[in-house]
Amino acid sequence: MQTEINNCLNVLKKGGLILYPTDTVWGIGCDATNYEAVEKIYQLKKRVESKSMICLVTDFKMLNQYIEDIPEVTYDIIKYAVKPTTIIYDRPLHVAENLIAKDNSLAIRVVREGFCNKLMRKLKKPMVSTSANLSGKATPNNFLEINKVILEGVDYVVNLHQNNKTAKPSSIIKITTDGSVKIIRK
Repeated sequence: MQTEINNCLNVLKKGGLILYPTDTVWGIGCDATNYEAVEKIYQLKKRVESKSMICLVTDFKMLNQYIEDIPEVTYDIIKYAVKPTTIIYDRPLHVAENLIAKDNSLAIRVVREGFCNKLMRKLKKPMVSTSANLSGKATPNNFLEINKVILEGVDYVVNLHQNNKTAKPSSIIKITTDGSVKIIRK
């Protein structure tokens, strides 16, 4: 695993894209603070920028660095969630501008373990995570279903868990700074 982390770090630090197993599905990722790298993902997926992407962080400490005001209810939701849960927050900070939605929000998921967590701990930054599909197409259920355009469009493909069936996409919840909660995807 360490070799894969090192290979990814080399690519991410140069503004490149990786294809990697997340805590949910196979994802296309980059340094979430790099505008040009985020732009490359939009182009690869043929996705309009108005359709924002998810960002991953390692823990509450990293989350606090990238969101201006985290509503108190967030901590309980993340702590007690039974499956990976992405939360949309208002007023993100220090990420690439093209990652922030028009309503000044950003979807972030805390990934506490596994390859993603280890990689981000070494990178010391959040990562973009968007499903490894072309915009409008189905999310691949496993590595073998990933479109050739995606495979050839990234700078590095992680050589881990390629035979595993992936989990389902995360739940998505929007929490506003006043603490109101809205379920976007179960």
